[in-house]
Amino acid sequence: MKETTTGTQAAPIPRQRTEPLLDSAVRYAEERHWDVLPGTWLEAVAGVERCSCGDTACSAPGAHPTRPDWAAEATGSAVAARALWSGEPRASVLLPTGRTFDAVDVPETAGFLALARMERMDVTLGPVARTPDRRMLFFVLPGAGAKVPGLVRRLGWTPSAIDLAVRGEGGYVPAPPTRVGSAGAVQWARRPTAVNRWLPDGEELAGPLAYACGQEARDGRG
Repeated sequence: MKETTTGTQAAPIPRQRTEPLLDSAVRYAEERHWDVLPGTWLEAVAGVERCSCGDTACSAPGAHPTRPDWAAEATGSAVAARALWSGEPRASVLLPTGRTFDAVDVPETAGFLALARMERMDVTLGPVARTPDRRMLFFVLPGAGAKVPGLVRRLGWTPSAIDLAVRGEGGYVPAPPTRVGSAGAVQWARRPTAVNRWLPDGEELAGPLAYACGQEARDGRG
């Protein structure tokens, strides 16, 4: 059963069962063979939840790496992941990009529009995450960062003008059920399953995503 609804409006995601961050990290490593990384977490300070980094103006409270050399800490081992989160169970779950997957990052409204169209066209899709800041992340094969921007330009759009970006090598994405400040938790619009274990190439999604983002940009200007 699909977890999204069709149409051009952003549809609410059904309430999902929330499992502990540790269990989620272990499952991603064990079942999907994704590298996982423990990030910052939320702490209650004078009744207000703040990022464990201590920066009161943190742009991603509770959902970013804890140190500059974070890439070396990421692991694809379920055993190592269990040990890392056992030390700090509140740590957010971050997934490094550019390793087993890249993520095409688009506005939520455009993401739902493209998702509905691609489902109707029976396009192969991987997992899709929805973040509290109203973004959608489409998981694709690594290497999309080098190909998708050029494809988008050949389709007649400038990636920055239509608010489409690719998170690839050297980047990361927050994974469910990570919470980002008071905005809420990251959720799956299309959760990882055995059916979508094999990810699509970024080229396959570039057209529908660029078109949807272009539509949103035009509507916004109007």
